[in-house]
Amino acid sequence: MKPPSVQLLRAFRATDCTRARLNTSQQTSSRRHISSKAPFICHVQSLKSPGKQTRAFTATSPPQDESRSSDRGPASKEDTQTDFGTMNVLGNTPAPTTAIDACLTDGFHLDNGLKISGGSGCILVAGEAFSWRPWEAGERSNSTGKGRMINRKGQWDVEKEAWGVFDLVWPKPGPFLPGHGTRSPNHITLTALIDLLILGLGPSTYPISPETRKYINSLGIRVDIQDTRNAAAQFNLLATERGVGSIAAALIPIGWREPK
Repeated sequence: MKPPSVQLLRAFRATDCTRARLNTSQQTSSRRHISSKAPFICHVQSLKSPGKQTRAFTATSPPQDESRSSDRGPASKEDTQTDFGTMNVLGNTPAPTTAIDACLTDGFHLDNGLKISGGSGCILVAGEAFSWRPWEAGERSNSTGKGRMINRKGQWDVEKEAWGVFDLVWPKPGPFLPGHGTRSPNHITLTALIDLLILGLGPSTYPISPETRKYINSLGIRVDIQDTRNAAAQFNLLATERGVGSIAAALIPIGWREPK
């Protein structure tokens, strides 16, 4: 008698495994006390010696947790829940009246309705706004370099007279300086203690000259250099957070171009 073919043995093996699975699933559904992890055993005859040797393997069906559900029930109406998307730590803090509302090519619009136009910049200090044209300050008003603020080294450089408004600030920030210990009775004063000046240099950013930085630092004021749009946004944020008494801004219009 010839041994059965390989194809016939494969068909018998598939049939036996299928019947074993069906019997196991029926026993599990009829008897609840039997665990869903009950294994089923399939006997397979060896292909080398049919009818003599058998081997068995055990397989485990995946667990089925009938108590698990994706339904979380009705939405909670408790007031203790936090919506992080609507959180704003400065939401109840009013913006300063000198906050920048819009940056124009030839000026600025402030939050209090004030409009600065005509190509002038602005200085914002102690809650006040001043028109500012540093390219015409000092000796540059009558020199051939009128209208220029970038020196031969590519540095932003203006005269000391461009910062005259900071002489009105009282008390003077920083260490004691000669002439800074008393108020001048012939000038108005701005009550503030400025420690940071945000400098907006127009559409681009330039390094400032050592002389300009040294003079600003001699007033006890730190300086932060940015383009005008970013400088205005930073001033609005810091002035709202810390108050206008410690933050000042000096801004050049975004449409400023150096004369050729």
